[in-house]
Amino acid sequence: MLISKKVEKMQPSGIRAFFDLVLGMKEVISLGVGEPDFVTPWQIREAGIYSLEEGFTSYTSNKGLYKLRLTISRYLKNRYGLEYCPDEEILITVGVSEGFDLSLRTIINPGDKILIPSPSYVSYGPLTELAGGIPIYIDTQDEGFKLTPKALEKYIDKKTKALILNYPTNPTGVSYTKRELGGIKQVLLKHKLLCISDEIYGDLTYDFEHTPFATLSGAKENTIYLNGFSKSYAMTGWRVGFVCGPKEIIAAMTKIHQYTIMCVSITSQMAACEALQTGRKSVEEMKREYKRRREFICEGLNKLDLECIKPDGAFYVFASIKKTGLDCLNFAQKLLKEQKVAVVPGTAFGREFNDYIRISYASSLDNLKEALLRMEDFLKNNRRR
Repeated sequence: MLISKKVEKMQPSGIRAFFDLVLGMKEVISLGVGEPDFVTPWQIREAGIYSLEEGFTSYTSNKGLYKLRLTISRYLKNRYGLEYCPDEEILITVGVSEGFDLSLRTIINPGDKILIPSPSYVSYGPLTELAGGIPIYIDTQDEGFKLTPKALEKYIDKKTKALILNYPTNPTGVSYTKRELGGIKQVLLKHKLLCISDEIYGDLTYDFEHTPFATLSGAKENTIYLNGFSKSYAMTGWRVGFVCGPKEIIAAMTKIHQYTIMCVSITSQMAACEALQTGRKSVEEMKREYKRRREFICEGLNKLDLECIKPDGAFYVFASIKKTGLDCLNFAQKLLKEQKVAVVPGTAFGREFNDYIRISYASSLDNLKEALLRMEDFLKNNRRR
């Protein structure tokens, strides 16, 4: 066999597989891929362009541009009181995706179990398996899509190595208060488990202040903190993320990174420096607009009997289609074919979520209005049948 057995068994991304169908279709309103509809703020783009004009076209340190690591260190200290040494505890990665992959490959020994609250982002399970680990999914449906300390405790055994905690969460948009995180932290500390904390949507938290997991008392030494620029700064195509953690973990991650990637594009890193230094106003403006869209889409979906929990952050709604009598794949395919509205089937985020679809409201308010009208027609037509 030419192909690795692990790769052979792996299913394609449930998001990308579905959206291959959308390519080339005209007049489709896409509420699927989680990408901001805003352009990267002008001053960030200018910084990238100016860096090229100045001749910054070389490799950087494997760890990333020191200027960026120092800027991240200062930003985290000023914003959250969170201190990381730019020399030893910060690594710049090709988006959070690479940082997450490096985290797993660094900590997993064959057969280690990694706990994943479900529904979960599509890459968590497959990348755990590729790293030699065993993904253990914790169904959170009965708790409003939130992990509780009681549920977490039930799934821990001697082979458990770490918990993946993503908040605000893709696909549900739920997040955790400081008190809720404290309960999870106590369980992890009790069992001496690591937390891989994916906080890429942290800046897009609407109704309460985001609390980084590493700021909790006693948690920092057991936390791998992941963040980046793609979502809150609308910099998806620039591909810049960062990982903060204990120096021995960051050093081990850097070993893998230097053989596989070497370093992130210097142009992107220069732009990311500018984002942290001057981009806060733009983040707040985008956040206000996402919050306005959240209110609109949640109200509209509930009126259509596509019940959903109001997201605490990010730009996703995980809506129930149970009352339609359709499974999520049929619903998504028929909606695309009949009304040219693209959503993601819930099973992309866990096989048990056949009664859900994920909708991204990272689209203009006009698009959301039109999409709801088309969905209303779709539901009326399908009920008549």
